[in-house]
Amino acid sequence: MSFASLAAGELALAAPGPVPGARRARLRLGTRRSALALAQSGMMADELRARLGVEVELVHVVTEGDRNRAALSQIGGTGVFVSALRDALLAGEIDLAVHSLKDLPTAAPAGIALAAVPPREDVRDVLVSPTGRTLAELGPGARVGTGSPRRAAQLLALGLGLEVVPIRGNVDTRIKKAIDGEVDAVVLARAGLARLDRLDAVTEILEPEVMLPAPGQGALAIECLAAATAPAGLTTGCPVVPDGNVTGVGGAATGGSGVGAPLAELLRFVLDDAPSSVAVRAERAFLAAIEAGCTAPVGALARLTPVAGGAAAARGQNSVGERSRRHDVDSADQDLAGPGGVAVGAGELRLRAVVASPDGRTVLRRELTGPTADPEALGKRLADDLLSAGAHTLMGTR
Repeated sequence: MSFASLAAGELALAAPGPVPGARRARLRLGTRRSALALAQSGMMADELRARLGVEVELVHVVTEGDRNRAALSQIGGTGVFVSALRDALLAGEIDLAVHSLKDLPTAAPAGIALAAVPPREDVRDVLVSPTGRTLAELGPGARVGTGSPRRAAQLLALGLGLEVVPIRGNVDTRIKKAIDGEVDAVVLARAGLARLDRLDAVTEILEPEVMLPAPGQGALAIECLAAATAPAGLTTGCPVVPDGNVTGVGGAATGGSGVGAPLAELLRFVLDDAPSSVAVRAERAFLAAIEAGCTAPVGALARLTPVAGGAAAARGQNSVGERSRRHDVDSADQDLAGPGGVAVGAGELRLRAVVASPDGRTVLRRELTGPTADPEALGKRLADDLLSAGAHTLMGTR
């Protein structure tokens, strides 16, 4: 049985280390040059080095989103941070690429595989305000910066009289705009701040009931060529059957045991987190079916919950209030950072979505719960519900 059919968490791959006298295998990992992209790619490179005993070279790739400072909606929106990395894969310049999954178009070019979704970070958005004021405390007329139509629409829908100011730039650039007084506050993804060790800047955590995140927010995507094989000399710590499939643990690790194994399956074996993958599959299926790109005023969040609705289902359900202002993530918040360790197949998938008009005056919210076995079907059903309710008119797509 291929490891691809196994749930993450059931695998225990020991780091075997290089075989004495053997030449270490090497993987070229493509990444953008931003501080956040380098932090995310560095995490994945460290994991691959530790788990496979492989050399990992970070290859910097400049994308259109990095070169062009115009609004994302003006330069193509979906894919502006992704296409150059995919071109590098297809050209054989890199072996794998790391993306922020929310930037990834729902359709991949022929020949490229989404190999793995590592454990998801906290999905929530946060407010960064140099004065320490929360959204409710900013007051009418306060200028809040964001480059996301999704965030802008949901901010305006709160009815707080906020002025939303479009901004772009990396995390430090956006925070500096608030410090310099160009805006009173900015809204950012908590996951990015966590990966950059900048959580000290957070003023308020915005719960999903206030600000539903983008589909795939907090998750990473690992892509490679669908036909690529693992490099020669790789030590996997797991057996490979004659057809090249990695079959899971069991048996001694041997040098070169990964030779001939499909690279996509090996990356999935080492890096993929099944609960995170199932959740984002539902969110991305919703995004694809509603025909909205990453710049549309659309949010979606899927979470796994036990069928019986026990204690684990109640975790992370805190209401907006004092708990949302805490900067740490305690055990109750872990369900929002990911599905909280609920085993895939042992529960249900709850999918929530929002579609808003750009001015925030009209907001449609829906949710559905279904089995984890077919997250794509759940995403499509929720999209159909929202389209029937008139979501296409809010997005201006039909």
